[in-house]
Amino acid sequence: MDVKRDILWRVYVSFIGIALLSVFVFAKALYIQRVQGSHWRNMSDSLHQRFIPLVAERGTIYSEDGEMLSASVPTFDIYIDFNAEGLRDKKGKRFFDNVDSLSISLSSYFKDKSTAEYKKDLQAAYNKPNNRHWLLKKKLTFEDYKVLRDFPLVRLGKNKSGVIVETDSKRLTPFQLLANRTIGLSRQYVAADKTTKSQNVGLEKSYDTVLSGRDGQKLVRFIAGGTAIPIEGSETDPINGQDVFTTLDVQIQDIAENALMKMMQQCQGPYGTAIVMETATGKIKALANLGRQEDGSYWEDDNYSVRATEPGSTIKLSTLLAVLDKGSSKPDDMVEIGGAGRAQVGNKMVTDAERAPKPNMTVLECFAHSSNIGMSKLAYKAFSNRPIELKDYLHKYHLDVRSPIDFTDVPKPMMAPLDQKGSALGNLLWMSFGYGIQVSPLQILTLYNSVANNGKMMKPYLVDRIQGNGIVKKQFTPVVLEENVSKPFVIAEAKQAMEMVVTEGTARKAFKGMPFAVAGKTGTAHVSDGKIKYDHGVYQATFVGYFPADKPQYTCIVVIRTKPHDPVHFGGSLAAPVFREIATKLYPQYIKQKNATQYALVKDSTKYFYAGTTSDVKKVYQAMNIQYADSAQQSSWAVVYANNYYPVVKSNNVREQVMPNVKGLGLKDAVFLLESMGLKVSIKGRGKVSTQSIPAGTALKKGIMVILELS
Repeated sequence: MDVKRDILWRVYVSFIGIALLSVFVFAKALYIQRVQGSHWRNMSDSLHQRFIPLVAERGTIYSEDGEMLSASVPTFDIYIDFNAEGLRDKKGKRFFDNVDSLSISLSSYFKDKSTAEYKKDLQAAYNKPNNRHWLLKKKLTFEDYKVLRDFPLVRLGKNKSGVIVETDSKRLTPFQLLANRTIGLSRQYVAADKTTKSQNVGLEKSYDTVLSGRDGQKLVRFIAGGTAIPIEGSETDPINGQDVFTTLDVQIQDIAENALMKMMQQCQGPYGTAIVMETATGKIKALANLGRQEDGSYWEDDNYSVRATEPGSTIKLSTLLAVLDKGSSKPDDMVEIGGAGRAQVGNKMVTDAERAPKPNMTVLECFAHSSNIGMSKLAYKAFSNRPIELKDYLHKYHLDVRSPIDFTDVPKPMMAPLDQKGSALGNLLWMSFGYGIQVSPLQILTLYNSVANNGKMMKPYLVDRIQGNGIVKKQFTPVVLEENVSKPFVIAEAKQAMEMVVTEGTARKAFKGMPFAVAGKTGTAHVSDGKIKYDHGVYQATFVGYFPADKPQYTCIVVIRTKPHDPVHFGGSLAAPVFREIATKLYPQYIKQKNATQYALVKDSTKYFYAGTTSDVKKVYQAMNIQYADSAQQSSWAVVYANNYYPVVKSNNVREQVMPNVKGLGLKDAVFLLESMGLKVSIKGRGKVSTQSIPAGTALKKGIMVILELS
């Protein structure tokens, strides 16, 4: 009886336990279904289907004539999932059979590690538990990626090799140094919150919304093997970025950059900038910014053209315009300078950097010989009773507002107050010859350009047009900031004064023997800027002017910051020679209505331009054992030009329904390319393509006729 009772007791306890467990399981299932159901269903969907972004292609930045200045090229990050079934199958037989040959291939091609090092790294990663995203190679070009795909193990495919390929893009500037800081930088970085953000400067930043376009997305469902299948009707197409065509001319930029580079390497100063502006329109044709690096080389590291500093004597143009416009002095009025190089003006002692050639000079001669004493006396005579009046003139010359150039984050100019008792008069005197006011080289250039343009001040601008799929979306045209910065006779006198600077004044030596007339102004400013103080002996040398003087077509400014206590620090010694080289090289190539043969330069035998398929071009250089800079990347077509005596192979951008640049191509290649795009070709002459009837970048329709002239 006791045994029976004991058995029944055990059965009851077990039954009650099972019943309680059943109730618990049922309650838990009900809780999961009713309360947490939405969460788990969403998680299930996220594992089996999700939205994948479709990245929009960033637009390209071009020069005005269609040369590619900045473009996006694809890059490839290679990872390995060492937990992939294909690698772990049969105790990793596939991995161990291929690891030696894979290591040999990686070492022989990339040459960054030995075979033993690659094998050691691969085996260590394989032995690490749950290693599902091991980085093998980062930022590979398409050419490198094509080679890698045929390596042992990798060629077996994703499921068997575990290789994961992630595609990204990288921004390239085919011309490297040329206008690098102006074009700017577009790169991505991972912020502290683990999100990927873009960091842009230059035009890449100013026109980021235009260039970046808008990403799309598509919904995909993952099936066995990790294959993603798009779900019909769920895709939103990306809108690719539009192309930006700048006003820059690659050849003018090259001339300005090289001229500035030679002087910077000679003087070893911390930085320099050179800007070339088209006088009639305000288009910036060249903008060079060179900063000294730690290794002594120079690179486009900052936009010095918009950096506000005390300009020195180049500001004297605004003083001259103001006093002549006010009528307080006339061009031929005599000003007593004295012979000591120092003079009392108001309650201040003013000093000339160089002794005046005579004790009494006309107003125009004071400007030509850059006399601080003379210009301060003129300003004192005109504005001593009401110094604030000078500010009205400076406002008219746009020297107290940011330059309207199409950059973001342009610094604002600064000037000492002219309305405070006790300091206004002294500030007036210092500002008359370039101190107590901070403006950018671009603002000084804009003022001088207005005089060259007969008083009409043009807005400086860098972007000519915006295109999308070869169609012009927005065309920028010249903008007039001021119809007349001063009276016509004042402009005429200012022009004469600037010509006198070159013929008899402070720039006489620099332009001796010049084959055509130029006009301008030197400037030498003693620098006090941030950590640099006046007693450090740093100067800023400037020359700004225009050419040809009788009918200006280009206005140019050159600014060079010197190293401390450099004995050669005057604008006429440092900046003027750079201006001269730029003007002399531009004149025979770009200036209209002239006798070109009179000023023709000796032809540079190092200049050349070829075009063809990328593979053929590289094969020729490799066969001849000639080194070259490769900027063509994965492009099928390329052009070759010389940069500092060194051949550069650059991609020739070819897009569907957009007219390519076929200049320099042989007839066979040109006809093949154009006919493959559905165009009809008519040919004139023999040799290589010299001109094409449809400009590069024009939107195309199949069947239209293209006329090619060969020479």
